[in-house]
Amino acid sequence: MSFPRNQLSASTIPLILSLIVLSSTVQSIQGVWQENVRPKLYVELGSEEILRFQGNDTTIDNFKLMLRDGNSLLIGARNIVYNLSISDLGEQQRLIWYSPEDDVKMCVVKGKDEEACQNYIRVLVVPSPGKLQVCGTNSFRPMCHLYQINANNYTLEMEKPGQAVCPYDPQHNSTAVFADNELYSGTVADFSGSDPIIYREPLQTEQYDSLSLNAPNFVSSFTQGDFVYFFFRETAVEYINCGKSVYSRVARVCKWDKGGPHRFRNRWTSFLKSRLNCSMPGDFPFYFNEIQSASNLIEGRYGHTNSKLIYGVFTTPPNSIPGSAVCAFSLQDIADTFEGNFKEQSGINSNWLPVNSAKVPDPRPGSCHNDSRTLPDLTLNFIKTHSLMDENVPAFFGQPILIRTSTMYRFTQIAVDPQIKTPGGKTYDVIFVGTDHGKIIKAVNADSADSSKKATSVVIEELDVLAKSEPIRNMEIVRTVQYDQPKDGNYDDGKLVIVTDSQVIAVRLHRCNSDKITSCSECVALQDPYCAWDKIQGKCRSHGAPRWMEENYYYQSVATGQHAACPSGKMTSKDANAGEQKGYRNDMDMMDSHNRLMKNQPSGEVINIMQDSKSFDGTGPQITPDIMTAQYSVETLVMAVLAGSIFALLVGFLTGYFCGRRCHKDEDDNLPYPDTEYEYFEQRQNVNRIQTEPKLLPQVDEVTYAEPVLLPQTSSQNKMQNSPKSTLRKPMSLHHGGNSDALFQFQPDGYNTRDTYRGRDNFGTLRSHQGDNYRRGDGFSTTRSVKKGLNTNARNRSLGRLRRQPPRHGIATQHRSDSPQNSSSGSSPVMSHSSSSPAPPSSSPSPQGSLKNCSYIYRD
Repeated sequence: MSFPRNQLSASTIPLILSLIVLSSTVQSIQGVWQENVRPKLYVELGSEEILRFQGNDTTIDNFKLMLRDGNSLLIGARNIVYNLSISDLGEQQRLIWYSPEDDVKMCVVKGKDEEACQNYIRVLVVPSPGKLQVCGTNSFRPMCHLYQINANNYTLEMEKPGQAVCPYDPQHNSTAVFADNELYSGTVADFSGSDPIIYREPLQTEQYDSLSLNAPNFVSSFTQGDFVYFFFRETAVEYINCGKSVYSRVARVCKWDKGGPHRFRNRWTSFLKSRLNCSMPGDFPFYFNEIQSASNLIEGRYGHTNSKLIYGVFTTPPNSIPGSAVCAFSLQDIADTFEGNFKEQSGINSNWLPVNSAKVPDPRPGSCHNDSRTLPDLTLNFIKTHSLMDENVPAFFGQPILIRTSTMYRFTQIAVDPQIKTPGGKTYDVIFVGTDHGKIIKAVNADSADSSKKATSVVIEELDVLAKSEPIRNMEIVRTVQYDQPKDGNYDDGKLVIVTDSQVIAVRLHRCNSDKITSCSECVALQDPYCAWDKIQGKCRSHGAPRWMEENYYYQSVATGQHAACPSGKMTSKDANAGEQKGYRNDMDMMDSHNRLMKNQPSGEVINIMQDSKSFDGTGPQITPDIMTAQYSVETLVMAVLAGSIFALLVGFLTGYFCGRRCHKDEDDNLPYPDTEYEYFEQRQNVNRIQTEPKLLPQVDEVTYAEPVLLPQTSSQNKMQNSPKSTLRKPMSLHHGGNSDALFQFQPDGYNTRDTYRGRDNFGTLRSHQGDNYRRGDGFSTTRSVKKGLNTNARNRSLGRLRRQPPRHGIATQHRSDSPQNSSSGSSPVMSHSSSSPAPPSSSPSPQGSLKNCSYIYRD
């Protein structure tokens, strides 16, 4: 065995090319993928900087819903609705609603625990001024109450069942919105939670139909124009043939939908849904498939266009790579997908494909009609099975605005302060994101004022506001009536209200006036739309200050973080974003030193400004160099993989080559089972073949075969009784027209006797190593005797000359000898009388008589 000289290099070339392509792909992905952007500020707020409300001291309230009513905040909790003041989160009133004792007992009988058998408030709407509608789980028996509000006193006016409006289980996600005197809800309509529904009395989606809703989790809803929109995540029915996956959806129904005729009278005729695409772009997009929360509808100017946007928080599946993202979607893009192609599956094993526009009935399904009860059955039947649209809703800026890949936390909630004006007239949306670890991330898209096609993420702050880590359930930005009135030289321009299971917290929207920010470069480098450097007073001021819109009085640059009028300082755009190239520690490791510092400062705030340690001159605010330099770059890893692959390839080739040379054998030695007894059968199959191959198998000195021959039979009637010959048809005798040309014939008494010929089985073949002395007594037998020797050439030539011999009388044993004398003569195998089987005396009958008195056997 040998290899061509160029084989090694030719095999290496494809691998090298593949690794080069991989390297370029990794570099391109690195360029597209948005790394974890390092915050400009890490902030831990003291008790004096936080407004906090804790309801029950004995049990957890499970705060979740939040609704603003004038200058009050209504917080839905466990058995209670709290009325809090916006200014200080002080409790003004509480509405207590416990489940009746009979409902609690029935809930326990049905197998639920006592904690779940409470009344968890899940719907809070204001149908009209002075009225409040509240719906709760009511121990797995949903109910709704309508209250009249008089001077902060709540009077019950009406009670009605809450099925299809409020969930049974407090763990089920649901949403509700009040529009045009109608309540629209997305929830589940049965005890087990297997009947999802989008409901407006009396209309609903198809029951137990996965094409409409397939195990959805509703997160948000709002109304705009003629439609009501629902955001949720559900198991993707179009992906079911490839496995199980969860997709994010946006669905809509028409406000003027009245249902259809006949059997469609209580079904939506305008229900459509489409997929939300929040992913990193590329040839193989990376999807954030599961929506967790959505903001209110925001109208603003982005680049040179006016758009209405919805911001959403998306995550990867729980068992996937942990990642979270914030994406924005245009209401116009959502409407365009609903006017596009429908998607269908023609067969159970078919792919989901777009529907040909020629097959779409007229009037178009899913649109608003003056009277949906007059729609034809063709349109109604089509919409029942074609509620899914083919096109996805793209992200507005072409990619996520913010991405976090962290094993410590995921995004859970989002709140957006829209269109904050900056000196110079540009506007930005400030995004607040809550996590399941209790942190608040404040970010902005630095390019949103100049372009609607790209996104540059800037993380302004990361706030740690909770004493212990717990998920954030809800967030909302509220502004007080003192918004336009100055206070201590700054303006109280709103609060961020944060809701967790155990408490409600309110914090300021910015830290612009902190004494830790002492220079123009630090203030501008924050890239915070709320903050600008006042060149007259020489301090960082907040949004709403006098002459805020005049660029001549304030220095700010949200897009770059640098201003020509600001001298080079400790924090520049490059220094502030050093974490983008070098990485940074996440979460609790980052805050260990901060927590130790907080123990010595019971009140106030701790701000750690992230900047490059090289520019630190020993003055100004305390610097925490929390940058952890990566040990290896992507290029280094790619080169290491390339070198390792080439080395492994060389070692493999060399090892195979030398092992092949060392273990080389002739092809003639590769026959299987050289010592087995298959030789006899191989000889039978190759009787007429001239054996020309040299040296088959080794060391056979003599091979003796006892082959069946024609034998004369004696008349013995009693020997026929138990013989297999008795089952054969008797041949016709010669005087009855027998055919003289027959080669073999049987006689009734033509079997040999056991005494004279030791009896042979006429049909069996006995293979034995006992030699020629072993015979069976009732017919023919074939005995093979093998003796091992060393002369293989003679044996091979003898096997090649094997052929059939003519029959003759007597008991004969054919010896095939592999001795040199016999093999060199080139003669046929010799027939000889075996010493162990002497032939009986016989005469020389005529050919016909010989045939008449003999049995037949096969012989090789």
